[in-house]
Amino acid sequence: MNTSLLFIATVLIWGTTWIAIALQVGAMPVMVSIFYRFALAGLVMLAGLALLGRLARPAHWRFVALQALCLFSFNFVGLYKAAGLIPSGLVSVVFSLASIFNAVNARIFFGERITLRVVGAGAIGASGLVLLFWHDLFTTLDGNSLRGIAWAGFGTMMFSLGNMASRRNSALGTSPVTANAWGMGMGAVVLLILILATGQPVVLPEGMTSWAALIYLAVIGSVAGFTTYLLLVQKIGSARAGYATVVFPMVALLISTLFEGYQWTWTAAAGLCLIVFGNIVMFARRPNGSGSHPARQKPR
Repeated sequence: MNTSLLFIATVLIWGTTWIAIALQVGAMPVMVSIFYRFALAGLVMLAGLALLGRLARPAHWRFVALQALCLFSFNFVGLYKAAGLIPSGLVSVVFSLASIFNAVNARIFFGERITLRVVGAGAIGASGLVLLFWHDLFTTLDGNSLRGIAWAGFGTMMFSLGNMASRRNSALGTSPVTANAWGMGMGAVVLLILILATGQPVVLPEGMTSWAALIYLAVIGSVAGFTTYLLLVQKIGSARAGYATVVFPMVALLISTLFEGYQWTWTAAAGLCLIVFGNIVMFARRPNGSGSHPARQKPR
């Protein structure tokens, strides 16, 4: 699959997962929901690779384990908690800052240069978030909204650190497909241990809606979505692949408007525009075509 198709697939898949997450919130404990999601996804991936004769052991387990903790457990604890407190579309907008987190973490862990463009884009994005949540931050000071923002930020940071672990796995010879298959299984085991340690009831989903949301999140959102995204990271790097997180919030917000009754205000619209603009400022190629990776083409 070429870069453009990987990019489009990631945007469409992850842009539609937020409403499925919202449908699961409240039906069962958060960690139980995530456990079912990645237990099913891990089983599907491991069984599929075994049937195709492509099941392999990772070159180095430690980074697969780190990817499992960040991408397939703690990341989603934060995002599911957030989805229970604020509209799912707004969670996805906070998540769009993953592109900036990726740039900063790539500097810390891989020595990639951070330019003034990145600093400026971060300031624009942060200003956009203030406008987006202006009503909650400065009008009602709603505690749930503040907690939702904090949980979404935590989940986004874990996602970014998982991206760094995925890059390390690829550099060490473990493909994203192999790392995902084992990582999802390991993430499910970690979640099960936490569930048992905290005494949370392990209940089954109730009703067709909950089961449909679970299957969609496991097979489409996790197996397909993470595979396309991490293949994109492998092809064009974590910072540029993070541009997908700029586009799919618009898909998620449209769905949130249609199905969750999200009400737009002029400050929210201006905030969304600033967040998108901040990410574009950071990742758009310069007019002369120069950039950090001149040989790589941006998805179109």
